[in-house]
Amino acid sequence: MSELSDIQLMTRAAWLYYVAGLNQEAAAGRMGLSRARVNRLLQQARESGLVSITINANDIGLLPVEEAIRAAFGLDFCIATPAYGLSDVERASNPQLGALPIRAVGAAAARYLRETLNARPDAVVGTGWGRTLAQMSKQMAGISAPKARFVSLMGSLTANSAFNPFEVVQSLAQATGGDGFFLPVPFIADTPQDRDTLLAQQTVAKALELARYTDIAMISVGELTETSLLRRQDMISQQELTALRDAGAVGDTNGIFFDAKGWPVPHELNHRTIAVGFEDLRRATTVVLAAGAEKIDATRAILASGVARGIIVDGDTACLLAEAVAPGSARDAMAQAKP
Repeated sequence: MSELSDIQLMTRAAWLYYVAGLNQEAAAGRMGLSRARVNRLLQQARESGLVSITINANDIGLLPVEEAIRAAFGLDFCIATPAYGLSDVERASNPQLGALPIRAVGAAAARYLRETLNARPDAVVGTGWGRTLAQMSKQMAGISAPKARFVSLMGSLTANSAFNPFEVVQSLAQATGGDGFFLPVPFIADTPQDRDTLLAQQTVAKALELARYTDIAMISVGELTETSLLRRQDMISQQELTALRDAGAVGDTNGIFFDAKGWPVPHELNHRTIAVGFEDLRRATTVVLAAGAEKIDATRAILASGVARGIIVDGDTACLLAEAVAPGSARDAMAQAKP
């Protein structure tokens, strides 16, 4: 029997590996060659065009959108949930549809945090507040991390709600078996002087020190409108909202109000809120959770600040954000993603 040519060897190696499903070691055994030789044959088969790999574009999802966002803001990662193509009318008229982005981002954030804790079970995790973080905390079943510590990155709300930072921290600690810590102070002090007095308390200082040096910080972003959670929970007045917007604010995270470039605005509220600052968030692996197209301006601004290492965002908002920062780069993916 004549000796097999290189093309024949490449073809047989490719068939055994790609069609028969053998791994490289098994294919090498069948062919009587070394594994290194089979590896080279497979590489040559791809380079020569003997083997071509086709990817179903319908299954790419929002990968081009994620990459456009990641590259535009220098992030380590961007995770986008599926896009639902919901209109403003659909979101406003159907509360269940309107809550889809929050549930989707909460589920994706819980998956990210579970994987992070599996890799680093003794991590210190800081959390902000809001519906998306509350949704994340509800979906943390299935992970045991008794050495993990969870700490709120801001003071507590006066209103009793499931998305209070205290409740989020306690829920995460209970779900994982870890320890929970919170700042035993209000979210917003009455005056800057009152804020200084509260921060001087020993119990507050200890909790804040832990919060300032978290390994991971999971924060949400809020818009500044009459329908925002801050206004509906009556945490800021209509006059304060107007003054913040006049100062250039487009959004907030943990009660830090920032402008379109991601810089804290010169407003008294930024001297009254009790929360971990942007300098501390930059030290951690800070992940922004953004759910809802109404938060597009605030989301773009917080990413521009350089605070975040990553973002978990609903698909519709991701599509809008990608088109805003890289026009045309993700248009095809958006057309495929939207029904």
